[in-house]
Amino acid sequence: MPPIQTPPVHMAVQPAAFLRTTLPLGIDGIADLDTGRYHSIWLPDHMVSFWPDSIWTPEFTDLATASPSPHRHLDAMAVAGAAAVLTKRVPIATSVVDTVRRHPAMLAQSALTLDHLSKGRFILGLGSGEMENTVPYGFDFSKPVGRFEEALQVIRLLWESDGPVDFEGQYYRLHHARMDTELYDGKAPPIWIGAGGPRMLEITGRHADGWWPAGAWSPEDYAAKLGVVRASADRAGRDPMAITPAFIQICLIGDDAELAEMLAAPLVKAIILQISAAELAKFGHAHPMGEAWRGFVDIDPHVLTRDRFLAFCGQVTAEMILSIIPHGTPNRIARIVKEFCDAGLRVPKIMDYGGMAGLKYGAASAAKVRAAEDELMRLCEGV
Repeated sequence: MPPIQTPPVHMAVQPAAFLRTTLPLGIDGIADLDTGRYHSIWLPDHMVSFWPDSIWTPEFTDLATASPSPHRHLDAMAVAGAAAVLTKRVPIATSVVDTVRRHPAMLAQSALTLDHLSKGRFILGLGSGEMENTVPYGFDFSKPVGRFEEALQVIRLLWESDGPVDFEGQYYRLHHARMDTELYDGKAPPIWIGAGGPRMLEITGRHADGWWPAGAWSPEDYAAKLGVVRASADRAGRDPMAITPAFIQICLIGDDAELAEMLAAPLVKAIILQISAAELAKFGHAHPMGEAWRGFVDIDPHVLTRDRFLAFCGQVTAEMILSIIPHGTPNRIARIVKEFCDAGLRVPKIMDYGGMAGLKYGAASAAKVRAAEDELMRLCEGV
């Protein structure tokens, strides 16, 4: 691994907030996120969640008594419109919208709309997609990275062109297409990209204003991937340090007794489904889904039957989860995230996955995350 690089001092560390886009929505409390504490509010965009239907039952979790399904998702772009008019200062970001389900012309128009509604506070977060949100609905999920890069070209072309444009690509074709809606205050919305693989990291460096890693399981891994992004930006003649490094830090927040209970919960064990076999092997574990498993991009909750999931759970050990997922008290989590900040991270979102252990942990999760954020900001003072 290359040495951890010290990022520029002009980009301070500031946490991000999450706004759920599932029912019940809870947008009434968004004013609490608009106080200046948070860098931005991130809105996930899914058709379905990562948890198998077969275990979203009272047999496995009391969360099923509060919500009949984990898949009650709303459209993130529509929710972003509501968030834009209910806030005054905090940027609103999709985290992330894929370019498989939405045509780039519509993404370009929606992003401009949201930027006008928010008065220049919208961030268009984009990714290449996952199987669960595309294949069941009949979308073509072949060559998602090539499709993604071409979609970026179309979005930029429509934003930057004056008058009708033509475009002839492998996936998209424009003929006398126009987007005469002016940019808000003369500036295009920033584009942040969710990327983890080599090609996506290269694309991020060439095109993005911000970056979320799709998996970075150590500070060294984060630094290495950020180095690829910045090297790509430099080759493209862009300022590598102008790309905002962000991260969704999945963790388990609790004391030893709480962690023991969390680790026994089926929905917490399911976190291993989001991790690829290649990444898990780096920590010395064989993936229960087989060596070809690619992580969250391969999840299809419908086909993971009860029997198959029970077999999976039987192979997931506490050591497997703890070796790869940060865990411990809020102060310990803050120290771990600080190591990522030393590796270049500037906008962290601390996500306590312990809330998936049940209703009592879900109720306590927000306070734990806030305590970890407070300690992180103390540790990063002056960074």
